[in-house]
Amino acid sequence: MPPTDWPLVPGTDTDFDVRPVQYLLNQHGATLDPDGVFGPATDAAIRDFQAAEGLAVDGIVGNQTWPALIVTVSEGSEGDAVRAVQTMFDLPVDGIFGPRTDKRVRDFQQMFGATVDGTVGPQTWFLLVSPKSE
Repeated sequence: MPPTDWPLVPGTDTDFDVRPVQYLLNQHGATLDPDGVFGPATDAAIRDFQAAEGLAVDGIVGNQTWPALIVTVSEGSEGDAVRAVQTMFDLPVDGIFGPRTDKRVRDFQQMFGATVDGTVGPQTWFLLVSPKSE
């Protein structure tokens, strides 16, 4: 069953790093500077993406937008979706899903009880972007 309670961006969590959202938007054709700031350009890119995907245009990355925005990546993948993953793991951001990124993904999956396959698909994305309990 796919995840259904995705975080809201922008939302009340001001600590959420917007860079992965910006990278994912770029993967879908936007031309944002992934600066981590949810400003007018990011808002416009989200709204454009939502309109292009036939989603309700509300400027919020939540339950309807996350599943359309995420891109499944694994070792050998390249591009902005990989940059988003690397940002989430505080790895050097080169856009190449190599052995170091693969190891971090597998360690993360094991730590959270997910299937350990090195693939960042819907379940792993959900775990990555969801607030973790302290």
